[in-house]
Amino acid sequence: MISQRILNMEPSATSMLAGKVTDMIAAGENIISFNIGEPDFPTPQKIVSECIQSLNEGKTKYSAVSGIQSLKKAICEKLKVDNNLSYVPTQICVSTGAKQALYNAIMTICDPGDEIIILKPCWVSYIEMVKLAQGVPVLIPTKSDYSLELDAIGSSITSKTKAIIINTPNNPTGSVYTKEELLAVGELAVKNGIYIISDEIYEKLIYDDLKHISIAELSDAIYKRTITINGFSKAYSMTGWRIGYSAAPIEIANGITSFQSHVTSNSTTFIQWAAITGLSECSEEIAIMRDEFLKRRDYMLKRLSRIPDIKCEKPGGAFYLMPDVSEYYRKSYNGILIKNSHGFCEYLLDKAKIAIVPGNAFEMPNAVRFSYSTSIENITEGMDRIDAALSQLV
Repeated sequence: MISQRILNMEPSATSMLAGKVTDMIAAGENIISFNIGEPDFPTPQKIVSECIQSLNEGKTKYSAVSGIQSLKKAICEKLKVDNNLSYVPTQICVSTGAKQALYNAIMTICDPGDEIIILKPCWVSYIEMVKLAQGVPVLIPTKSDYSLELDAIGSSITSKTKAIIINTPNNPTGSVYTKEELLAVGELAVKNGIYIISDEIYEKLIYDDLKHISIAELSDAIYKRTITINGFSKAYSMTGWRIGYSAAPIEIANGITSFQSHVTSNSTTFIQWAAITGLSECSEEIAIMRDEFLKRRDYMLKRLSRIPDIKCEKPGGAFYLMPDVSEYYRKSYNGILIKNSHGFCEYLLDKAKIAIVPGNAFEMPNAVRFSYSTSIENITEGMDRIDAALSQLV
């Protein structure tokens, strides 16, 4: 019989939707996907070439569980240069994607009954990871503009609180937390003796005059309470390569490595060698992607702002928009009423062949998530279809 922990787990809504869309496309449907959190750019050729060379050189055997020394040194250098953070290789654990790095961290610090604060809207897997660790997710809403509700965070801390998860730039909102917000969260963590798990996977996809700040750089005391998570999927367009990492205080890093040793052992060896090239040689490719995402963000935001009864905050990073579409929940087509975000998304998928993600997946039922990680041509046609479909609702 299936375990209770699995029965209590909600499947990933984004992954399930992606599977459905893939099946529809395979069946010949002309679907435009605004649901995928994946860059449409190819992985930089320098990374691909290094991977092929590593394979040809026979770099296909086990490595140390926490990663090859050369990559861990490169990650330490990256953290020093980009984030003003000083780590040594023994504090780094390279994992099979940032998702595994997050799960490693949660499993390492969370005992049964421990409370983990999660800010909503939130990425779909945080809650389920905490539940799988037998922890208790404590969901705290952000403000209407998706900035942090600091008083609510402070009042939610109890004697059972073990950690708070933050994600900036944020999935699903694209919001970028300010230095003042992060400092306040860090001081709460230090004061109450709790950990911060800082998911920074979108750090290089940030726009306008905003700056990414790693919370661990704000003070030595905050650094000692922080587990920093990052990876290569988004900025380097390496989603299918599955490589990420954590940087943590040494006792936490040792626990993470020990846990990973019983789950996957090392991340794929020849991919680790390719990742070094990504860190050292691909800043130009990242800048090109970021500039294109900025153009797409501005265009999609402009089109959404023209649609009656849709409200959308301007995001500062990642490649998502999360508009409030709840005014459409009272509208209908051919007598079929749209009741919620699922209904709104189903209508657009059926009527306009547009795939977006219901806000319920991110604990935000009044909203939906658009991804602009697709071509400007797809965005233009997709927004045309959405305009036409929504104009038919009464």
